[in-house]
Amino acid sequence: MPLQRRLPKGGFKNPFRIEYSVVNLDRLLESFPKSESISLEEIYSAGFGKKGMPVKILARGSVSTSVRVEAHKFSKQAIEKITQAGGQAIAMEGEQSAADNE
Repeated sequence: MPLQRRLPKGGFKNPFRIEYSVVNLDRLLESFPKSESISLEEIYSAGFGKKGMPVKILARGSVSTSVRVEAHKFSKQAIEKITQAGGQAIAMEGEQSAADNE
C-alpha cells in the first residue's frame, strides 16, 4: 500500500484561535432588567461564561433603555443597538472601544 494511504489523515487546528462565550442582548437584558450598567463580573456571575474566558455580545433582541455594557468584544449590530438606545458598549482589554459614537 502506498505511503500516503498508510499515514493517518489529520486536519488543521489553529493554535491562535480565541474561543468566546457568546451572549445575546435579549438574554443579557432579561437577566439584568433594571440595571444601568452591566459589568464583566456580573456577566460571569450570571453564568453566561466561565471566568477568564472572553465574552462577545451579539445583537439578537432589542434594547429599549440606556445601558452600559462591558465585554471583550461586540458585534457591529449590537454596538448600534446599544448606542441608539443611549447606552455605551465598552470593549475590554485593548479592543477598540465602541463607546459614545456621538
